[in-house]
Amino acid sequence: FKKLRSSEIKHGRLAMMATIGFITPFYAKLPGYLSPSKDIKFEDIPVGITAISKVPAAGWVQILLFAAVCEFGLGPSIQEWKEGQPGDYGRGALGRVGPHKD
Repeated sequence: FKKLRSSEIKHGRLAMMATIGFITPFYAKLPGYLSPSKDIKFEDIPVGITAISKVPAAGWVQILLFAAVCEFGLGPSIQEWKEGQPGDYGRGALGRVGPHKD
């Protein structure tokens, strides 16, 4: 049960990040170039689903690598469901503050 709960929390966090990534371009875009070699600026990328065909292949590789790191972690230490509470990595808020104590 703890492993399933941990997976549910992890995938929920990824879904929230994906939702923010989908909504944010409707309100603001980064300045500069998405791909300087192909002369593509961030503001040239349309919003929504139409952006899928405009992002270069190297960009998709970076997105998929980031998703893999979020899913599998950088090391074997992300198996909190074996020792502690599901979803508690012991690193605190954003990994900058100590663990939360109730």
